[in-house]
Amino acid sequence: MSSGASYIAMEYWLVSAPGEKTCQQTWETLNNLTAKQSNLSVNYKFQIPDLKVGTLDQLVGLSDDLAKLDTYVEGAAHKISQYLGDVLEDQKDKLAENLMANGLDLPTYLTRFQWDMAKYPIKQSLKNIQEIIAKQVGQIDADLKIKATAYNNLKGNLQSLAKKATGSLLTRNLGDIVKKEDFVLSSEYLTTLLVVVPNSLKPNWLSKFETLADMVVPRSSKLITEDQDYCMFTVTMFNKVVEEYKLHCRENKFVVREFVYDEGALAASKNEITKLNMDKKKQFGPLVRWLKVNFSEAFTAWIHVKALRVFVESVLRYGLPVNFQCMLMMPHKKSIRRLRTELNQLYAHLDNSAVSGSGPSDTMDIPGLGLSSSEYFPYVFYTIKIDFVENKK
Repeated sequence: MSSGASYIAMEYWLVSAPGEKTCQQTWETLNNLTAKQSNLSVNYKFQIPDLKVGTLDQLVGLSDDLAKLDTYVEGAAHKISQYLGDVLEDQKDKLAENLMANGLDLPTYLTRFQWDMAKYPIKQSLKNIQEIIAKQVGQIDADLKIKATAYNNLKGNLQSLAKKATGSLLTRNLGDIVKKEDFVLSSEYLTTLLVVVPNSLKPNWLSKFETLADMVVPRSSKLITEDQDYCMFTVTMFNKVVEEYKLHCRENKFVVREFVYDEGALAASKNEITKLNMDKKKQFGPLVRWLKVNFSEAFTAWIHVKALRVFVESVLRYGLPVNFQCMLMMPHKKSIRRLRTELNQLYAHLDNSAVSGSGPSDTMDIPGLGLSSSEYFPYVFYTIKIDFVENKK
């Protein structure tokens, strides 16, 4: 299942039920009923190690904390994947193949889940493990904001310069348009202005430019360039009439561009675009690598949070000693309703109120489990949606 497109959106169910004579028997009962006999789902054992239980009060508090952490860590993984898609730009179709967990595609990691003893030592209390994950993902989230801001600023500056290079003659960068010979540069008395004229007013300009002020050099106006809306002319005059000339230009709807020909500044402007493009290319590789590594970190942390939630709720539901089997199910899309019915019937004996509807009202929360009764089943149940790639076809 290594093809990225094959897991654009997948839903898995984490189900936990108390051990019968053995946990293996619990697994076989469920697997025979839902996979072998009726082909409603593909099932996998989901191994959760022997974690430290702690006290009942601690478990009840942890249940609520883990529900919040679950949402936060999933959100962090989604933020990273979304930003990686943005950074890839025209290679966004390669996003799925870049979203890996510990070097595996996401479904493979999930279906072969193994607790990471090095990152989350099981000798630690459940609270400590929860805090380790919260701190780890909090740091990733903070680093993402810093890296995204820096890269977005770089992209924004490039886009701004690109816009100036291609926009209207009223605003665009003139470095690629004008030449040194368009200007009188060697005189201390004369100045050359650049004037942008609407195409419809071009005849007006040609008839008026010499008379908008005294001391304009005759026949000094030269067409430099034009686009579909405007044309741009040079005109040369004595320094002392420049301000008056600008005033009369405004009265006639001619726009004088504030521009001084400076070869050094023009070269610096071209160099800035080149430098920004080089900076972007230089940052692209390391940023993509960071996003890939930290998506893996966030995703694997999220699945560990799911494992913690299953453990805590299973102990709260089924009691001590710890004796439950956790199973990962991938429902076939057309079989979801039937699968739910089969599970409810199989485990109805665990809690009749959840199936018959004779339990608490739908608006009542169930203390310690972080669930409302509208999503309450007689067995421990969580969904895992692998939907980190938008399917836009």
